[in-house]
Amino acid sequence: MAELITVARPYAEAAFRLAKEANSLPAWSEALAVLAAAAQDPLAVEFAANPKFSASQVQALLTELLGARATPHISNFVSTVLESRRFVLLPYIADLFEQLKAVAEGSVTAHIESAFDLSGTQLDEIKSILADRTGKKVETTVSINPDLIGGVRMTVGDDVIDASVRGKLAALSARLAH
Repeated sequence: MAELITVARPYAEAAFRLAKEANSLPAWSEALAVLAAAAQDPLAVEFAANPKFSASQVQALLTELLGARATPHISNFVSTVLESRRFVLLPYIADLFEQLKAVAEGSVTAHIESAFDLSGTQLDEIKSILADRTGKKVETTVSINPDLIGGVRMTVGDDVIDASVRGKLAALSARLAH
């Protein structure tokens, strides 16, 4: 996987530069999300890998999927990716693009796992705490994980803040074992 990310990085950086120059980061983000979803569909992967179909035929399909999002710059980018036989890299390219976009916007994405649904107030409080800690604007994704028993586990980049009951029980168990 690390090799795929390494190969995807120049494409993501090129897409980011084009998007930034055209002041169209949100449009590129949306288009790359659609392309990444297509590249994760087994039928689309099979179609793109089939030597019976040319890169232009695959591009026609992707252009149709993109609809109005298929600007000339995005179409040229897709053409370059397909001619280089890098269709399967699109999810990695999209992910790396989002990381570059977040850095440029001074934001981070935090994944919050909770044992139960969080109210809007609770989510705002967590975002505020994370914003204070990181010094950046915080975007969140939230998922429910009943295994946590209670509390939350927050992941921002490589940092994990475990404020769950399960995490506290594991820490207590480790202390008692020593």
